[in-house]
Amino acid sequence: MERKHMSAFALYQTVSADLPPPSKKSFVQAPGKKKKKENSAKKVTALKSQLKPAKKKAQKKTQKHSLNNGTEEVNQTENGDSEDLTVMLADLATVDNSRERASKLFQWLISPIPAETFFRETWEKKPILVQRKNPDYYKGLFSTAEFDRILRGEDVQYGVNLDVTSYINGTRETHNPPGRALPYTVWGFYKSGCSLRLLNPQAFSATVWNVLSILQENFGSMAGANIYLTPPGTQGFAPHYDDIEAFVVQLEGKKHWRVYKPRVDDEILPVLSSPNFDEVEIGEPILEVVLEAGDLLYFPRGFIHQGDCLPDAHSLHITISSYQKNSWGDLLQRMLPAALEIAMEEDVEFRRGLPLDYLTYMGVQNSDLDDPRRPKFLSQIETLMKKLASYCPVDAAVDQKARDFLHDCLPPMLTTAEQASSVKGARTRWECDQVMDDSSDISTRTRIRLLRAGCARLCSDGEAVHLYYTTDNSRVYHQEELKSFEVNTELTDAVEFLIHSYPKFVTVGSLPCTSTAQRIALAEQLFEKGIIHTSEPL
Repeated sequence: MERKHMSAFALYQTVSADLPPPSKKSFVQAPGKKKKKENSAKKVTALKSQLKPAKKKAQKKTQKHSLNNGTEEVNQTENGDSEDLTVMLADLATVDNSRERASKLFQWLISPIPAETFFRETWEKKPILVQRKNPDYYKGLFSTAEFDRILRGEDVQYGVNLDVTSYINGTRETHNPPGRALPYTVWGFYKSGCSLRLLNPQAFSATVWNVLSILQENFGSMAGANIYLTPPGTQGFAPHYDDIEAFVVQLEGKKHWRVYKPRVDDEILPVLSSPNFDEVEIGEPILEVVLEAGDLLYFPRGFIHQGDCLPDAHSLHITISSYQKNSWGDLLQRMLPAALEIAMEEDVEFRRGLPLDYLTYMGVQNSDLDDPRRPKFLSQIETLMKKLASYCPVDAAVDQKARDFLHDCLPPMLTTAEQASSVKGARTRWECDQVMDDSSDISTRTRIRLLRAGCARLCSDGEAVHLYYTTDNSRVYHQEELKSFEVNTELTDAVEFLIHSYPKFVTVGSLPCTSTAQRIALAEQLFEKGIIHTSEPL
């Protein structure tokens, strides 16, 4: 048997035969809970059989079912969408427009649901389930074998890159020792019933990096991911809700999921993730399902969820996330302080003094007073708030959000063609035993464009204009500072021209600069920083 086809536990047995559990503590379920687990397993098996649609002979047929409380289930026959990730990424590498590339990858992720329908009817509104009956659909994204390879070959640190967790008898615990997560110890934790959470798989997996770096353009917001490996018959996390839009992609084995609606209106699309909940706090699930390899489950932020493994199979899934702190309220938090500062500078109404006696009728202690001065005071507040809108520096606030996004972004993973036509693949020549750069090959006839649609952005702080870019970002979140450089004011039109021309290539000679020397110097600077590439290798 090839290792890549093994279950997680079989792989563990292969790489760590006779490995004793960690000495600090054993996390195996207590013997007295065995019967309860067996009964739960029977319930889940029955549930699974009810949800599983009968096989049809027709190919590429999709069935949509409305479940309770507005959730939806989409079932495909076995011979439905069969294009796996390897084929999809190969196809995407030939797509010339990075925005189109992102759109196609997202459509593949949620297939057969049309992306337009998803964002209109489902996004931020309700969970949706896709059962494909195609275990190879997400094959190649990540595997237990790759998890083991990362542990053996990379510097994985507990608490930074890896969490060891358990959830037993209503108690959620983290069992991270200090230091590096070595495979001997990690697989020992797994054998004793602990779940493993890889916190930033894009730092170790080129495929995950590639997928997330493409998807972030579709969302206009950082796309992140966690990998979860759970032993059979266990649960690693307590019920909770998150502050991100979650796409649960089942890679191996199967997992029993329960999803619950937000308990109160204040928990709809929350700003922060929740603490762990007790079962009695969350009510009955609106969706209960067993995900198998190739299936997808989406739920918006604020929907409580929990997942546990059946006794007969491990689970490996990746949760792809986005839209953290990307609401209207987050934008207004940036905008309103600046708007108020501008209003106070430019409008005398904002500088007039408060009524001499306002403390006698306003404030909490006076909130129940029947005083005619209170409505007048509140009316003035309303008037000023309406005027404040006209002072809002909307574009500047959006640029602040954009800078955050560019800092959050993964660097683009280059296709073969992009590599060859960018600074990463530019030729060098040897003269007198020294490497000499060939960037001087750029001329007014060289055709150039941005490397990716969203890889650079011009922003002004009121005193200077900077070009912010993602091409030198780290694969580890915020490991480095946001990259930028100042752009001379006479060159801003040329940079805007390049940005707005994407995906078309334009000649260096067509850049709206005052001289040929400026055009070539700007193109060389952008090329050396990896922001642009040429239509043909230099």
